[in-house]
Amino acid sequence: MSGAFLGMPSFPEAAGKAVGNPTLRANLRHATHTIRDKRAKAVAELDDWDRLREAGKRIKDHTLRHLDRHLVQLESAVTEAGGTVHWAADATEANRIVADLVKATGEREVVKVKSMATQEIGLNEALETEGIAAYETDLAELIVQLGDDRPSHILVPAIHRNRGEIRDIFARAMGSWGRPAPEGLSDSPADLAEAARLHLREKFLRAKVGVSGANFMVAETGTMVVFESEGNGRMCLTLPDTLISVVGIEKVVPSWRDLEVFLQTLPRSSTAERMNPYTSMWTGTADGDGPRTFHLVLLDNGRTAALADEVGRQALRCIRCSACLNVCPVYERAGGHAYGSVYPGPIGAILSPQLRGTQSDVDASLPYASSLCGACYDVCPVAIDIPEVLVHLRERVADQGGKGHRLEKAAMKAAGWLLDHPAVLAAGERAASRTRRLHPRKPPGAGAWTASRELPQMPAESFREWWRKNRT
Repeated sequence: MSGAFLGMPSFPEAAGKAVGNPTLRANLRHATHTIRDKRAKAVAELDDWDRLREAGKRIKDHTLRHLDRHLVQLESAVTEAGGTVHWAADATEANRIVADLVKATGEREVVKVKSMATQEIGLNEALETEGIAAYETDLAELIVQLGDDRPSHILVPAIHRNRGEIRDIFARAMGSWGRPAPEGLSDSPADLAEAARLHLREKFLRAKVGVSGANFMVAETGTMVVFESEGNGRMCLTLPDTLISVVGIEKVVPSWRDLEVFLQTLPRSSTAERMNPYTSMWTGTADGDGPRTFHLVLLDNGRTAALADEVGRQALRCIRCSACLNVCPVYERAGGHAYGSVYPGPIGAILSPQLRGTQSDVDASLPYASSLCGACYDVCPVAIDIPEVLVHLRERVADQGGKGHRLEKAAMKAAGWLLDHPAVLAAGERAASRTRRLHPRKPPGAGAWTASRELPQMPAESFREWWRKNRT
């Protein structure tokens, strides 16, 4: 995974600062509650939602078990349809492939469809170092790019911004990226959308190279599928002469019949729509229709390592709907930037540490960025048991050491020994009861966690002693 977010503070430190921002919290609370309520209504319309959810889980699990076979089939189908397939082991290789393909066209700018994979590898920054300008065309991604910001949500990257902030960004920055914002721009959604439309129109009509990701890849036909809501993706996918798609290897599905399940579950889980507004599909190239050259870059970048973990691999089922973010009490208060990754929220807390490893402070802290309430699992359309994976990754972080984790491990070892020696435990209980008046009110050595907590009062006798007196 790209190092663009590495070096950021750990989640507790970043979240501590975020919760002190009342504007951010208000923006997040309003947006997430609105989206989650709409989603709940859309899902409730389907009597067979649970069966669709289970079907999606099984399709993804089957695909991951046979990923090698499906990827080879996909490569053959794409090639037969006139496309060219490239394999990228990591972000560096993927960025080099894309940069070389763009430079081979002689162009120095590209238009982009919203893509988590290209954000993951830091493609925009890599192209910039090669003298190539990458223009985001999704409205929220445009806001983030013009604001020199980072995305904070999978579906709504600018969820942390309100209308007034967006108006100020457009008025200040649009002119340096192309057509400036209209004079006297208001903060009404219609006026902001019109300003973005005018700004982007010239880029769509001028661009010769488009860059996209894909929500799904159909192995049996070599078809790419992109879901989007604004039509900007359709412009990027059809107008340029050259199209380059960077897609994670886990996005493949075996057949069109499998795709039908996700055509129902993804829109309802993400935008709470019964049907996706713009679903673009293309298979290779065709004379007189769409780009004349198509390149598919299949991205590993840590996915094979995640696939080898029997518990953690279920994170690769993710279809990027963002439903887990919208119900997460931690995300709602901390925001997406605190996760130090392009994948925020519950799914980011289990995906990023697997793609990047848990060596850095930020990645080692992510499995703890949860209350384990389970709301994320309840709404996931492919039934990823995120709490299970979080606990699994916490064990991995603890096993790798570090001062705090060494102390925790030592404490657990001591507790295990104590519970294995009932006589010693009973003696300790008696001693604790008899000295209870000397106990401190607050647990020592636990820092800020103890500021609003008190130790429970020790009973005069242990349960063991009570049982001996009353039940024997």
